[in-house]
Amino acid sequence: MADLTYTPPKVWTWDKASGGQFANINRPVSGATHEKELPRGEHPMQLYSLGTPNGQKVTIMLEELIAAGHSGAEYDAWLINIGEGDQFSSGFVSVNPNSKIPALLDCSGEKPVRVFESGSILFHLAEKFGAFLPASGPERSECMSWLMWQMGSAPMLGGGFGHFYAYAPEKYEYPINRFAMEAKRIMDVADKRLAETRYLAGDEYTIADMAAYGWFGGFIRGDAYGDAATFLDVASFSNLMRWGEELGAREPVRRGRIVNRKGDGLVPERHSAADIDGVLNA
Repeated sequence: MADLTYTPPKVWTWDKASGGQFANINRPVSGATHEKELPRGEHPMQLYSLGTPNGQKVTIMLEELIAAGHSGAEYDAWLINIGEGDQFSSGFVSVNPNSKIPALLDCSGEKPVRVFESGSILFHLAEKFGAFLPASGPERSECMSWLMWQMGSAPMLGGGFGHFYAYAPEKYEYPINRFAMEAKRIMDVADKRLAETRYLAGDEYTIADMAAYGWFGGFIRGDAYGDAATFLDVASFSNLMRWGEELGAREPVRRGRIVNRKGDGLVPERHSAADIDGVLNA
C-alpha cells in the first residue's frame, strides 16, 4: 500500500501543480498575468462574473431590483471564464485585485466605482437602491449577521466539501468526512433558523437570503457537486428545503441563476432582459 502520509517541509515552495480540476489556475501569487481590457456596455451596472454560487448572488439581486422597478439596476453581465484565466487579466485585476468573481463596476455616477466580493456587492446595491436591507435597528443587524454568516461559511461548502468530494484528484476519507460534517452543521444552522422565521433575517426577504440561496440552492435542487445532495441527505433539512423551494420559484431568482453560464437553457452574457426572456420562453 502506498504511503499516504505527508510530512510538510519547513518552508513550503511552489514546485508543482496541486492537481485537480483547477490546478492550471491555482498559484500562490496575485496580480495580472496578461494585458486585456474589460468590455463596457451601455447600462449603469457592469458585472464581470461567472454563474457560480457566488456569481448567482449578484445576478439574482440585480434581477430582483429590476423586477421591483429600479431601472438604475439595469446591467451588462460579461462572462469571466475562470478556467481560462480571464480573472488574471489586467482589466479584471484593476476591478478586483483578488482575481475572484464577481466584480462590479458601478458606472451610474461621474466616475465608475469598483465593488468586489459578493457580499460587498449585495450590500452596495441594497444601500444604493434602498431595497432588500432593513434601514436600521435590530432588523438591519440581523440581516447583516446572516449575510456575514453566509460569507464565512461558503468556503466550507465550496473549497472544503465541494473540492474534496467532487474536484480533488483523489478521494480521501478524512477531508471528505471533515467537510461533510461541517457542511451538514451549516445546513443545520440554517434549518433551525428557518424553523423560526420565513426568511433568514426574519419576515422579510433580504440580501441574506439571496446570498445563501446562491450556495444552498444547488444542494436543494440536487445539482451541486454531482450527487452531493443525496450524500449529505439535504432533503432531511425540511425547513431549508421549504425556504429554498420558495426562493427557487421566484421569477427574478429563476432569471438570475442562469446568467453567465454556458449550455442549453443558460445565458453566457446578459445585455438586456430579452437575453433571458429568449431562453426562458424558448
